[in-house]
Amino acid sequence: MAKKKKEEVLLKPKQERRLLPYVIDPSHVRTLSDRRGDDTKLTTAEEDIQLLGIRYEVAFDVLTKFDKQQLIGSAVDISTTGILVKYDEVWSNLEIGNTLKLKFKIPPGTMPEGYESKVIIEGKVVRMFEKEDGYYIAYQFDYPITHYLKRKRWGYSIAVASLFMLFVTFVVVLMRTESVIYFKYNKFLYAYSIIAATFLLSRYLFGVLYKPVKVNPNFEPGVTVIIPCFNEEEWIQRTILSCMNQKYPIDQLEVIVVDDCSTDASVQKAQDIIARIHAEGERFKTKERLSLHVFEQNKGKREAMVKGVEHAKHDLVVFVDSDSFLDPNAIRQIVQPFQDTKMGGVAGRTDVENKFTNALTKLQTVRYYIAFRIMKAAESWFDSVTCLSGPLSCYRKDLIIKNQEAWLTQTFLGQPATFGDDRSMTNYILKTHRTSYQDTAICTTVVPSDMSVFLKQQMRWKRSWLRESLRALGFIFRKEPFMALFFIVGLIVPIAAPIIVVYNLLYVPLVHHVFPTTFLLGLLLMALLMSFAHLFYKKSTLWAFGIIFVLYYEFILLWQMPVAWVTFWKSTWGTRETPQDIEARLKKEERRKNRKFFKRNGRDEQ
Repeated sequence: MAKKKKEEVLLKPKQERRLLPYVIDPSHVRTLSDRRGDDTKLTTAEEDIQLLGIRYEVAFDVLTKFDKQQLIGSAVDISTTGILVKYDEVWSNLEIGNTLKLKFKIPPGTMPEGYESKVIIEGKVVRMFEKEDGYYIAYQFDYPITHYLKRKRWGYSIAVASLFMLFVTFVVVLMRTESVIYFKYNKFLYAYSIIAATFLLSRYLFGVLYKPVKVNPNFEPGVTVIIPCFNEEEWIQRTILSCMNQKYPIDQLEVIVVDDCSTDASVQKAQDIIARIHAEGERFKTKERLSLHVFEQNKGKREAMVKGVEHAKHDLVVFVDSDSFLDPNAIRQIVQPFQDTKMGGVAGRTDVENKFTNALTKLQTVRYYIAFRIMKAAESWFDSVTCLSGPLSCYRKDLIIKNQEAWLTQTFLGQPATFGDDRSMTNYILKTHRTSYQDTAICTTVVPSDMSVFLKQQMRWKRSWLRESLRALGFIFRKEPFMALFFIVGLIVPIAAPIIVVYNLLYVPLVHHVFPTTFLLGLLLMALLMSFAHLFYKKSTLWAFGIIFVLYYEFILLWQMPVAWVTFWKSTWGTRETPQDIEARLKKEERRKNRKFFKRNGRDEQ
């Protein structure tokens, strides 16, 4: 019986009347400020402005009070500035312009992360109409929900997270002071604990100090977005739309989709959405700047990316995974660091799209945010980001062309390097140029919600991390000295971690009969630091999953590292049917058949 596909919990933005509502209209028929609720005077926060005007389809109860009476309705859609509610009946004396008190709870997954909360707010009636299924009333809030949450919950979240982060840091420093005192009793163990703690705290310090490059309104270089696709029929249309629907001059932006001989309906889906975009976007010149190329046979993701580069007509190229979706400001933001002529590549921030699907996606939500907002931000301080991630990254085209031959033919221990393309290309760029991170260039991606798929992905990432880290050792010493030290420590700590865990959790209790209190406390502090950093920046109810993720990593994911040591030469993906995966699967099936054959013959002889 076929396994039922897990249904992902995703935000449901209400469909706009236009397919490309954010595209800058060259004919000035409609400006962006004409969009419903897009009044930037209401707030100054960057991410808040991006949310204004976006309405989400919802279904939750709304308690409405008017003239000492109350009714319960059902929310139909909501934005940061208003809500549409359906009722079975309404007050006879209600008029447009009346102000009512609204009370509701925003469930997780119906609005962006951090908005899941109870809300009591006043709203003015701006529209009323009747349909066969009931009465509909549209309310405009007295002030955006963002203002309400900042006063009621977000402010407390920031204050609590700040205090606990300082407390955790103090305790970690205190514990490492103890390690210095007891250093002579176990030099290896205490040296590791001091180095690991210093490394971790320095990452958080530089991450907190990081600031993205501000937007220069006069800097709008030409950009080609390249989407390599393989068997992504479920997401490819949304990916293409998000890449076209950018607040960027149309003559400076093109999108190229390259399908790597998909075996599902990806090509048809891509053709359908491209046809719709062309039908609507004549004044946006979409036929000149949106194209699809299809391979007749599977060549691999790198070949698809290089094919896009070959057809690119602009000097900057942006790679976007086919299950990732760009924020309308992503392209404008990600190009800003290229005002520095020595900048070779820039990574954007990747958030989890399906964060509320299950516990596994919630764990990844916290992990992704910290990996980008803290870890990559810390590396960006030294212009040496070691992995320009696949969901959203930008390069100078001439550097891709310069390194494409070596990239396409890369091997390791005689095996073709088919995965880890982002980290591999980053290494080529980092040898001669700077690499950076732009936190305000945001995309979301669909992460594995199935445990087996997730574990295969993590094994692939560990293998590519180990392979490319060994490559980077050849040039990292020519970079900024502190960054080089940063890199070496970041390589040693995770490789040695399994040994440290075995020593503390097995050897010490069994041989010395001492409970590993200090080690477990250190794990807890590391987990709290991750969780409170997430709470500080995202004000989200998911913060506690940072604690769970650290424990999950230490007791499950960490043990993939020793396996990666002895299998990092493998070239199979594990999560997609590359030629190497097909070859490995056929060999495995052949071995299984041979075992069955010898077993059967052995029984017959007996």
